[in-house]
Amino acid sequence: MSDDNPYDAIALSVDGPVATLTLNRPERRNAIDDAMRYEMIDAFDRIARDDAVRAVVVTGAGKGFCSGGDVKGMQARLSAPPGEIAMNGWRRQHRTHHMLSALHTLPKPTIAAVNGAATGLGCDLALCCDFVVLSDAATMAMSYVHRGLIPDGGGMYFLPRRVGLPRAKELIFSGRTVAAEEALRIGMVDRVAPAEALVAEARGWAAELSKAPPGAIALSKTILDQTFELTMEQVFSLGSQAQGICYSSKDHLDSVAAFLERSAARKAAKA
Repeated sequence: MSDDNPYDAIALSVDGPVATLTLNRPERRNAIDDAMRYEMIDAFDRIARDDAVRAVVVTGAGKGFCSGGDVKGMQARLSAPPGEIAMNGWRRQHRTHHMLSALHTLPKPTIAAVNGAATGLGCDLALCCDFVVLSDAATMAMSYVHRGLIPDGGGMYFLPRRVGLPRAKELIFSGRTVAAEEALRIGMVDRVAPAEALVAEARGWAAELSKAPPGAIALSKTILDQTFELTMEQVFSLGSQAQGICYSSKDHLDSVAAFLERSAARKAAKA
């Protein structure tokens, strides 16, 4: 992947095996508009195809992580002729879901480094990552209800899986703000870090995760993300197929050969 950044609404950089995607509209608290949707879809596709990238960090520029959908976009949607509002909204929903699915299904570990307020769609964006590291000064909120809306960016799917159904209902129905200490306690996030060390900690964690064989990670993640909807027998079946692939992988063959060499060396040393 080139170090050149071809985007405007986001910034994409690569340091070794870790790619960092930064939402880059700080003047709008990184609100997501159509341009950012398209750019993130393209960036996640590039990351998925780049074998040198083994883990991804998503963060925000400036004081906020992401304030959700751009209100100006909402105004434009509502100002359309009455007969076009629903279809325009459907198209925007389709783009949003494409963007979030592209992130969630990346065959590589993903970490949200939430540096400031993550509200509405911004909260969804963080939760659809594999892991969330929250700044001790940041907050999260499923604030859709304050706009007369429902969580449309995956929050109704991801949040219950993190905090349980009753608590997810309470957070969605109230739209209240969750501070770092509570977010960690209820499992909404995985780690809390000092603001000044947030991105460094997320990148360090990503670097650690990137050391694992990428094939085993990709196959494990793909199955794990489906386990709440599958039976035990289905998980066993998918696992058997994935393990068959792993048995013939270079990572597995090399690791077995290395283990046998070390074992033979230990025996020779004792002889």
